[in-house]
Amino acid sequence: MIQKTAIVFGATGLTGKFLVQELINNDQYIKVKIINRTLQNYSNPKIEEIKIDYNNLAEYANEFKATNVFCCIGTTIKKAGSKEKFFAIDHDLPVEIANICSNNKCESFIAISSIGASDKSSNNYLKTKGLMETDILKLNFDFIAFVRPSMLLGPREEARFGEITGKIIMNLFGFLLFGKLKKYKAIHVKEVARAMINIANQSKVYSKNEKNVFESNELVKINKEQL
Repeated sequence: MIQKTAIVFGATGLTGKFLVQELINNDQYIKVKIINRTLQNYSNPKIEEIKIDYNNLAEYANEFKATNVFCCIGTTIKKAGSKEKFFAIDHDLPVEIANICSNNKCESFIAISSIGASDKSSNNYLKTKGLMETDILKLNFDFIAFVRPSMLLGPREEARFGEITGKIIMNLFGFLLFGKLKKYKAIHVKEVARAMINIANQSKVYSKNEKNVFESNELVKINKEQL
């Protein structure tokens, strides 16, 4: 078995937390680098935690070296405070990270995007995600993939009224989403995290020259195939 190293950006977020745990439990990974603004004091010996200033990424470029890079960075306009700050976090930051990792010859880059992401979208959120995808695809990795989950299920620290309502609706009527609508089904963050790792470890079966995009129903299918 080839033993790998991983870097996780956005490890304190909803999906990032589950991703870290999945990597710890995965025997293919001997080291997991966690890049954070604040130390989380992990106790697992696999974890190497690195505290950085995201405003000065270039100073930490030598730390951004691993086999697989996982980017779970993301926010909302409400949290960011403005469209400009949102764009800086959800576009500029992942692209700058990917550029450094590409220069460091990391093999793969797997990032969380969003269902409906498109650089031509009239929706600011979806356009930002789409532009992030487009600009990262210009970089030189052996493999690049984007996961585009629908509504995320999982234990958030803060309650969001819209999401709570959406989850109730999904639980009641999700079974009606089939065929082309399957991708809109809600998905648990654990499924997303596990699929990101499965995609990274099966990268050779996907095309290097095409845009590898995986939506919620495809993430669930990938996990089932790996059981």
